[in-house]
Amino acid sequence: MATAVTASATAATRFTRLAGIGLRRSSCRPRTAVRFQRPGLTTTALLRPTELKPKDQGQPETLDYRVFLVDGGGRKVSPWHDVPLRAGDGAFHFIVEIPKESSAKMEVATDEAYTPIKQDTKKGNLRYYPYNINWNYGLLPQTWEDPTAANADVEGALGDNDPVDVVEIGERRANIGDVLRVKPLAALAMIDEGELDWKIVAISLDDPKASLVNDVDDVEEHFPGTLTAIRDWFRDYKIPDGKPANRFGLGNKPTSKEYALKVIEETNESWEKLVKRKIPAGELSLA
Repeated sequence: MATAVTASATAATRFTRLAGIGLRRSSCRPRTAVRFQRPGLTTTALLRPTELKPKDQGQPETLDYRVFLVDGGGRKVSPWHDVPLRAGDGAFHFIVEIPKESSAKMEVATDEAYTPIKQDTKKGNLRYYPYNINWNYGLLPQTWEDPTAANADVEGALGDNDPVDVVEIGERRANIGDVLRVKPLAALAMIDEGELDWKIVAISLDDPKASLVNDVDDVEEHFPGTLTAIRDWFRDYKIPDGKPANRFGLGNKPTSKEYALKVIEETNESWEKLVKRKIPAGELSLA
């Protein structure tokens, strides 16, 4: 496990290296390359998200199992820090942690180098949801819910110290580690044991219905009952384990797309402060 000091130094070195490469090679970069500028960091990410592939290490459903993300040259990259948030034309990149209709509680290991995807544990045991999740679930890269920032709109709740979660409602079952281009449609302000844990509702641009849904009202029209089902699923999934139901702020209702974009922008800004070490990283890996 990387220490915060080591991770921060590694991240800073990588950011500096990428910035230098970007300045020297920007004129000859293939048009298919994704270029991402972090405000204030003048960093150019040379990753081609379409070339990123998941790579398994170990056996599924074991404590040592990890899914790394590798680029076209086979080099490990961080799904949290290295994949650009923005995908162009108002779309965003989404990293799949849990495929729809599965129950293993997979998540990015935010305290390990390259932040691979692993199965969550509790008291040394692998964790599973009590029933399958009905949508592809994962994270928005380069976002972070700051645990020191109180959200005035949501009961003053503090962030949960993780990237922002995405619930992708398309028809295709994705795979762990897939990188999809999605458009946000709404947000739900879940409060989990007092912590704010945003759920961005989105759809893959490859979905047949993607052109039909552009805001929260369109979801209800073309995916009737889905927003209520998502809220109820995340409200109740801890109850079988004897824990209280989760709560939701903002009147227990999904927000508009405009508000969801505001959440994404604010959590991206928080992530930028984190990687620039304006906020202590603690045990989080920035490598």
